[in-house]
Amino acid sequence: MTKPMPARHRTTNWSAYNAALRKRGSLLIWLDREMAWLAPHEGRPGRPPVFSEGAIQFCLSIKVLFKLPPRQTAGMVASLLRMARLD
Repeated sequence: MTKPMPARHRTTNWSAYNAALRKRGSLLIWLDREMAWLAPHEGRPGRPPVFSEGAIQFCLSIKVLFKLPPRQTAGMVASLLRMARLD
């Protein structure tokens, strides 16, 4: 017995389709604008840290929450910061 042919749907309104995809993948994260993203100067010898402890904890939380590898985590956090205009 042969399998029936699956129904084929053609997209005719691409702008609405793309908007629906973006909306389906939307994520709302509240960021505190007062949080320091850059680490303060410690006055010790050696290379100073770039990011604050809070920023590192935020990135690691996103990484664990969405099970992302480090490179995808960096990209997601960068896009979040661009959207929030914090960078």
